[in-house]
Amino acid sequence: MRLSTLWFLLFGLNCLAQAPASTGQAEGSPYLILISLDGFRHDYVELLQPPRLSAAIEGGVRTEGLIPCYPSKTFPNHYSIATGMYPENHGLVNNSFYDPSRGEKYTTGNREAVQDGTWYGGTPLWVNAERAGMISASYFFVGSEADIQGVRPSYYYLYDQSVTHEQRVDQVVDWLTLPEGQRPHFITLYFPDMDDAGHFYSPAPDSLRAPLMKLDATLGNLFDRVAELDLPVNYIVVSDHGMTTILRENMLNYDALLSEIETVEMAANGSLLHLYFSDEEAKKKALDQLEDKEGHFQAYSREDFPYYRENLGQERVGDVLIAADFGYYFVNSRAWNFFQRSDRNSKGEHGFPPKNPDMHGIFYAFGPAFREGLTIPAFENIHIYPLVCEILGLDTPEEVDGRLEVLQPILK
Repeated sequence: MRLSTLWFLLFGLNCLAQAPASTGQAEGSPYLILISLDGFRHDYVELLQPPRLSAAIEGGVRTEGLIPCYPSKTFPNHYSIATGMYPENHGLVNNSFYDPSRGEKYTTGNREAVQDGTWYGGTPLWVNAERAGMISASYFFVGSEADIQGVRPSYYYLYDQSVTHEQRVDQVVDWLTLPEGQRPHFITLYFPDMDDAGHFYSPAPDSLRAPLMKLDATLGNLFDRVAELDLPVNYIVVSDHGMTTILRENMLNYDALLSEIETVEMAANGSLLHLYFSDEEAKKKALDQLEDKEGHFQAYSREDFPYYRENLGQERVGDVLIAADFGYYFVNSRAWNFFQRSDRNSKGEHGFPPKNPDMHGIFYAFGPAFREGLTIPAFENIHIYPLVCEILGLDTPEEVDGRLEVLQPILK
């Protein structure tokens, strides 16, 4: 039986495993678990006081807010954390977008695209680790299912939201109890609970208390069981973005808005619409049509768009971008009609410019590598990558936008 087949059987039918790639260089290195709590806004801990996470934070480092990249959406920001690059540089410019050179559209629900490494730029942390001879593992993280540069984590799972908290924790503990030559030193772990609750209830503290306490108990279970292993394990707990309330009357019907505009392709991402055109004349006509419409949005040519920071030659960014004002959100006709008839008068959403504090997430770090009882100002999430590299002894690729000097002071 091949070694890769053996690992597949050991870790269950849903776990995919490459033959571990350790060269021995990682032995004796510290361990780092990167935990993402999707949609966890910067102020939830202060508002709701989850006991286990609060206690862990007291013994480590926290920030006043983790600033997402624009747009403050799940896939671009998870992948910015994973690569240390802005979305317009790593290529995931939104949760959905069109690539004219490929003639294809990327969406988070398209499993074939999500698992296709050719969509992804940069060098994710697990790719960096594997190439350095360090075994990595992922219980979900954006990009970890794809063969980026021909590399995946040694152990990984295809995303399945039905997997329980207990299964995820059990697997992490199992990974850390493997023999040294097969044990991952870098692990990612993902929980969607706060994003799901925030979307459904909007970020109302009373509605978020139950899911947060369940998640807190899960984290406490992880911390306790890993502590029993007596390994030098460090934790970084992050979120990709925050959340804000969208009132029913602030939902914008984009089908009605675009009814007279002819595009080659359109990608709707709630706070932002990407429109793609065949030529400059069609693009100019669309901008003229949009100027005649009134609403809580602004339409821009790609070259004039103020939020993507650089590399505006990135063709995956729409030729015309329509940005909803903060607190307003684009939905299709079906969703708009549903909310007009519904008893619900609000929902939670994100995707807006990072200057809005409601979009800010969390960064908590604790373990033997980190100083204790330290609070630092908010910073951009691209700076996490070089910090992880420093802890694990990995080189930081030249294309990374993040800088080690931003977070080096939090290390012992």
